[in-house]
Amino acid sequence: MPAYYSRLAPFEPLFATGAPILTYHKLGPRPRHARLKGLYVSQRLFARQMAELAEAGFTTPSLTDLFAAGGPSARAIGLTFDDGFRNVLTFGLEPLARHRFRAIQFLVAGLLGRTNEWDRPIGERMEPLMDASEVREWLAAGHAIGSHTLKHPRLTELSAAAAREEIIASKKRLEDTFGIAIEHFCYPYGDWNEAVRDLVAEAGYRTACTTEFGVNAADANRLALRRITARYPSRNLKTWLARFGIGASR
Repeated sequence: MPAYYSRLAPFEPLFATGAPILTYHKLGPRPRHARLKGLYVSQRLFARQMAELAEAGFTTPSLTDLFAAGGPSARAIGLTFDDGFRNVLTFGLEPLARHRFRAIQFLVAGLLGRTNEWDRPIGERMEPLMDASEVREWLAAGHAIGSHTLKHPRLTELSAAAAREEIIASKKRLEDTFGIAIEHFCYPYGDWNEAVRDLVAEAGYRTACTTEFGVNAADANRLALRRITARYPSRNLKTWLARFGIGASR
């Protein structure tokens, strides 16, 4: 099985065993000199992925409802976007609306309208994040938002007090800004441990997403949900051969 999601067929058997959640970050053209190339999914590929899921009969309940609606035969899937990049609004709204799909954006609450400043130390290209008016446009289209902390730190490297501030203050800031309950959290970098998870529970979140690969059983820990990253197909020899219908000889 591929490590990343680019098309449905290889994942159908896995999806039948629990509730799947897909992870996206950025949509649209991948700029030159981008270091984290796998975080970009082209507009064309995203549209094709959404069409394929729709044709297969998948629905997209909220994270709260995913388990109630889920199960091996329900064909329910969660669609999540980490960080709140503006290009998701630009390239994602139309394909999602076309198939009546709903998604959630995990926002870095202290950086709305700015850029992915947490990536600056590694020399990554800066991309604009949605500002408050753009988040409201996302919400008006029927989508959801959750917290991705205030500044996108590695939570396990912070003191308990600092981690609590990132987790709780981000929730309050988003609730104060947008006037809605913030019930869902996502661990930056997928970095968490039991102490961090307990702080998320203390803050009152109903779910929290990790970057751990897999689907979620009905009794899965709601504060340690597994996800599968969506990206373009790997461009290795095996993929190239498969494109032309050539199988490996041994």
